[in-house]
Order: sequence, then C-alpha cells, then structure tokens
Amino acid sequence: MSQTPEPPKAYRAFVTRFPKLGQAWDLLGEAGSEGPLDPRTARLLKLAIAIGAGREGAVHASARKALAMGIPAAEMEQVVALAAGTLGLPATVAAHRWILDVTEG
Repeated sequence: MSQTPEPPKAYRAFVTRFPKLGQAWDLLGEAGSEGPLDPRTARLLKLAIAIGAGREGAVHASARKALAMGIPAAEMEQVVALAAGTLGLPATVAAHRWILDVTEG
C-alpha cells in the first residue's frame, strides 16, 4: 500500500555511526521474512511480539509500519486485547497507549 515510514532520527544516527550493525539488523529482518506467512500477518505478529516483550519503541515502529501497510487501528487494538490475558491489565493498558501514540498522531 504505502511506503515504509522513515525510521526515527535516533535509529538513522545509530546506523550511520555503526553501519555494520545496521546491515546485520537488515539481514535479520530479511531472514525473518522468509517463510509462508504473508506480510500482513507477519506485521501483526511482530506487533504482538513487541507488545509481549514490553518494547515501547518496537510497538511504535510496528504500528507505524502496520498503518503504512493499510492495517486499520482497530486490528492493532485487537492484538492488544488478545494479549490482555497473558500480560495483565497494566501492561495491556500501556501497550494500548503505545498504539494510540501512533494511530492518533
């Protein structure tokens, strides 16, 4: 659908300073993309993993990429709701806020 959003300034500065780490990061992403999952499903799973790991920056990035792919906010919010039973309410509310940080601008 849309273009992949530009990475945050902090990421761009880091990979400029450490280009081999940036290349390694790109290779990890490519390797993880190999397999039978379609890109949309893979993006929602990556969002779920970021939520489960409690990684705010990764949730933000995954939500930005999901929006760029045309995935509606309601679907991302359902991923958060599915995590509630495992994460508990405080972590679920935090993850929901992280999604809203992106979807509400």
